[in-house]
Amino acid sequence: MEKFLTGNEWNWRMARTIAQGVLGVFVANVDLIVGFAVLDPTMRALVVAFVMAVLSPIMAEIGKHLPEGE
Repeated sequence: MEKFLTGNEWNWRMARTIAQGVLGVFVANVDLIVGFAVLDPTMRALVVAFVMAVLSPIMAEIGKHLPEGE
């Protein structure tokens, strides 16, 4: 998990980018997936931008606090 969150090799960076992209698509379409909370397109873009802006620093911080060897 530590390599995934903090690794600087190309394969770890790509894995993080893919995971963040999948999460971004999920957040963008959560109203369609859940089915009861319809978001305005402007609000949807704002929510996705907010989630993506905080996701990377959160992943980096989690990686810093993992025990060695995980």
